[in-house]
Amino acid sequence: MSTNTLFEEITIGQSASLSTVLTQDILDAFVKVSGDCNPAHTDPSYAATTPLKAVVGHGIWTASIISRILGTTFPGPGTIYLGQTLKFKRPVYLGDEITGTVKVSQKDEKGKVWLETLVTNQKGEAVLEGEAVILAPTSRYALPG
Repeated sequence: MSTNTLFEEITIGQSASLSTVLTQDILDAFVKVSGDCNPAHTDPSYAATTPLKAVVGHGIWTASIISRILGTTFPGPGTIYLGQTLKFKRPVYLGDEITGTVKVSQKDEKGKVWLETLVTNQKGEAVLEGEAVILAPTSRYALPG
C-alpha cells in the first residue's frame, strides 16, 4: 500500500526515485495513447538514418516518470501538478532503464512545493532535467495494493 505524504510532512531536501525500462510494448502503448507515430519512434529503418541511429522513446514518455512519482510515490495520491519545465539532454533507447528523481527545493505557506526533477539512464547520464511545481496533498490517502 502506498500512502501519501502531506504538505506539512514535506521537508526541503526530501526526495524520491523510481525506475522503469523502455520496452517495445511500452513504446507501442505510448504511440497508441498519444497518437504520436513519428517514424523516429516507430520505424527502425527510418530511425537508422537519423542522427540518433535507432528508434528512441518519446521525450514526453520519459517525462511521465516524474508524473508517476508525484502521483503515486511522493508526495503521492492527491498531488496536483501545476507545472513542469523540461530540458531533454539525451535520447532514451529501447532497453534503457531510466530512473526519475524528485527533490524538494522550496515550499510556501499556501501548499505549493517546488521540486528539482532529474531522469537518468542506466549509465547515470542525465536524459531529462527540470523543475516541477505542485500542490501537495492535505488529506491522507492510500493507494490499494
